[in-house]
Amino acid sequence: MRSPAAAPGLGAAAPEDVGLSSAGLDRVDTAVRQKIDDGVLAGAVTLVARHGKIVRTSAMGLDRRFPRTPMRTDTIFRIFSMTKPVTGLAMGILADEGRWQPEDPIAEYLPELRGLQVADGFDERGRPILADPGHPPTMRELLTHTAGFAYGWDKSDPLTSLYRKEKPLRAKDLGDLVARVGRLPLAYRPGSSWRYSISMDLQGAIIERLSGQSLPDFFRERIFEPLGMADTAFHTPPGKRRRRAALYYTGGPFRLLRVPNPLGRDRSAPPAAALGGAGLVSTAGDYARFAQLLLNRGDWHGRRIVSAGAVTAQMTNQLPESLLAKGFHAGHMDLRPGFGYGFNGAVFHDPTLAGAPVGRGTYQWDGAAGTWFWVDPEHDLLYVGMIQLLSYAAPPLQKITQSLLADAILDR
Repeated sequence: MRSPAAAPGLGAAAPEDVGLSSAGLDRVDTAVRQKIDDGVLAGAVTLVARHGKIVRTSAMGLDRRFPRTPMRTDTIFRIFSMTKPVTGLAMGILADEGRWQPEDPIAEYLPELRGLQVADGFDERGRPILADPGHPPTMRELLTHTAGFAYGWDKSDPLTSLYRKEKPLRAKDLGDLVARVGRLPLAYRPGSSWRYSISMDLQGAIIERLSGQSLPDFFRERIFEPLGMADTAFHTPPGKRRRRAALYYTGGPFRLLRVPNPLGRDRSAPPAAALGGAGLVSTAGDYARFAQLLLNRGDWHGRRIVSAGAVTAQMTNQLPESLLAKGFHAGHMDLRPGFGYGFNGAVFHDPTLAGAPVGRGTYQWDGAAGTWFWVDPEHDLLYVGMIQLLSYAAPPLQKITQSLLADAILDR
């Protein structure tokens, strides 16, 4: 196995050499920088690559305002839910080895989840009225947020009190997480709806059981080291701590208030309960390597990390239009006709229908602190954006930068 330092990376090119306008890229940067100048963001790092060549890496604004510390291209960010696509790739690696198939029941790999029932309403004391789910949730449903699980964040949902009682995301390890989920009812019948959920955290438990490795070790050995993602992990070693970005919160009377991580401890060593749905830290350059692997359909400079078929499945919409017509929301993502969901990420399978200026098959996701990325296979293009802002009113930077970057493409 190559060491991270020896692993090849992306090349470099001038924008016009790969069919992009320098002036157009300037306008993308200007839009992000304007949010910094307006005091909405402290700072940002963005990266654009096309045809396997990095054409622009921009470090803008500040990491820390007091003392004044400029943002750097090697700043390490908490990427939260941008962990999910990495987990999807890990699942693809195990699918290549014949360890699971999409129609398998989840309970085949997590027997603690055998016999789950659905909450078909609640009685006057707030207890769930249990009913048959129709069929046991499948692996395909687990990878598409249609298995019936929830996160337990919606205060208006009676199910939330049950999640808060079990606290699955506070489990001591992933075995404990699965046991806690096994004591919860499903939120809806599998396949009948879409709901942002702990499904990817359950995938993390499956990866550990099928591989016999911890999730951090599997990610490191099978993905991060081969790609040379030297700064991506579930922890920040003490020697890199100074490079980890400050985290800010905006809400109510607070504007860019520096805060400790409220969604999980910032760790200096790999955690016992590494979550498949959140927890990684990374840099723009590291995550661009992962994004390029998706564009390469699993090949990294002649080394096959995962099959083209597994990546294609991950980046292909798995939801019927009849389900998308209901409309579903997660952060800045509005699933709708033409904009569906693959494995662990959203897909523009019909950009015209969705009203988006991207190529067919564009795959994307974002993170709770505002990080975002997309890969556009039709235009052989990727974009990674890194900020650290927790806010319900955060600007829709993915939508803004996608629109502007579309105008920078010279050879459509």
